[in-house]
Amino acid sequence: MTEATRRTPGTPSWVSLMVHGLDATQEFYGALFGWEFAPGPQQLGPYVRALLDGQEVAGIGQLPPDRHLPVAWTTYLATDDADETAEAIRCCGGTVAVGPLDAGDAGRLAICSDPVGAVFGVWQAGIHHGTAAAGPPGTPVWNELLTYETSAVGKFYRTVFRYEAEPVVSADFDYLTLHLDGRPVAALQGLGTALPRDRGAHWLTYFEVTDTDAAARLVTELGGHVLRPPREGSAGRVALVADPEGAVFSIVHSTTG
Repeated sequence: MTEATRRTPGTPSWVSLMVHGLDATQEFYGALFGWEFAPGPQQLGPYVRALLDGQEVAGIGQLPPDRHLPVAWTTYLATDDADETAEAIRCCGGTVAVGPLDAGDAGRLAICSDPVGAVFGVWQAGIHHGTAAAGPPGTPVWNELLTYETSAVGKFYRTVFRYEAEPVVSADFDYLTLHLDGRPVAALQGLGTALPRDRGAHWLTYFEVTDTDAAARLVTELGGHVLRPPREGSAGRVALVADPEGAVFSIVHSTTG
């Protein structure tokens, strides 16, 4: 995947994080994933793009001192027209909190939430098409919505982004995989009362690592927290962790072959 690749609308194309301490956050993720950093669009305020082998993989920005917002990774879904998508989100019961607005010549974005309150971004590419590498250690490889139940909110995402949905038929497992062009691109997982009350519905980003257990130990050494220890999952060995400011993400060593 190269940066010149334009994403099919609805494809997760970028992840970004807004934090209070930009320098300390760069140190954490630099040590954990081997990221280096370059300045991002000035229109976004203090903002850097994370680089892996020179390729852009994520963005990190700094919150204004007076903004006491939850620190969380945000998944951006691709669109060919941010304004049209924002209007569709409103019409389908979602909320547009920020934008659409231009990020210089990089593209146009909006920050939205679905009808249950899960926050996500919309990205209309200009010269910046999004994550330039996905698969190697240190890159985002999967995005999943954790919500109460998948039926109603699944209809919202299918209507706005025209996903094909493939449910897991199970009496005790509420899971919906979202497809575009016959390819799985994201998933919705209904957790019911097991959804963390302090977080509510939210998108979760998975980052690839070489060794999940070693990476989880490193998270702790760097001042972060392991929320769910490494375990074997359907896609590989996965752990749920948080950075020092509390942004939650998953680390995974994917099963191949």
